[in-house]
Amino acid sequence: MGHRNFEKLAFVASSRSNAQEALKELVSLYGNVDPAEADAIIPLGGDGFMLETLRRNLPFVTRGLPVYGMNKGTVGFLMNKYDPADLKSRLENATVTPVHPLKMTAEAAGGTFTEIAFNEVSVFRQSQQAAHIRVSVDGKERLERLIADGVMLSTPVGSTAYNLSAHGPVIPLGADILALTPISAFRPRRWRGALLSGHAKVRFDVLNGDKRPVSASADNSEIQNLVSIEIEQDEESTLSLLFDEDHGLAEKILQEQFAT
Repeated sequence: MGHRNFEKLAFVASSRSNAQEALKELVSLYGNVDPAEADAIIPLGGDGFMLETLRRNLPFVTRGLPVYGMNKGTVGFLMNKYDPADLKSRLENATVTPVHPLKMTAEAAGGTFTEIAFNEVSVFRQSQQAAHIRVSVDGKERLERLIADGVMLSTPVGSTAYNLSAHGPVIPLGADILALTPISAFRPRRWRGALLSGHAKVRFDVLNGDKRPVSASADNSEIQNLVSIEIEQDEESTLSLLFDEDHGLAEKILQEQFAT
């Protein structure tokens, strides 16, 4: 990134008081511009706010506008350490991690819907009845009938979020892998999920949806009364996340994998 200028910065902050204080400090040092004019967006908050910022600025970030988050939240897997000093120099020396979001095309009672997800696409039972879902990968049926609360497909970015809570694997950022993870599977009881190529196309078909209604969520966008859903990486949308060389994300991911 050394060839790139970072003269115009767009700072955005979560509503937390410490993030708002950091925003004032950084704006006083570096000024602030609209994302449409910026050389980089700097979100101040946690991972949730980072994802919110990406979604809100989708037209800019999918055209290559880099994003460098600084942690003013809790876990901060996607954030760098907060430090107001020498920010432009750190941006110039940061490592670029390309990220592809998921593209979801859902057939539901209300029609056809397309959504983008940075974390995961999940399907989940809408009622007390367990969901019955057929799972296909690249046009080949892999599970004739998954009986579960639901199932999700997660990106590396999302692997430390809902996927991890559902006992799915943590995937290093930059790995061209997707995690297919069941949510409270009843049958097949021993199925724990799968790791798929980043180029895989996944399809979920809802079985007996009238009796066992299922909803679909792309991050925070929900669609009810799902019939079927197809998910794949949006190869045309490449986001550039910037990380300090000593960011320690690899160490955080290793710690999660060895957590007891």
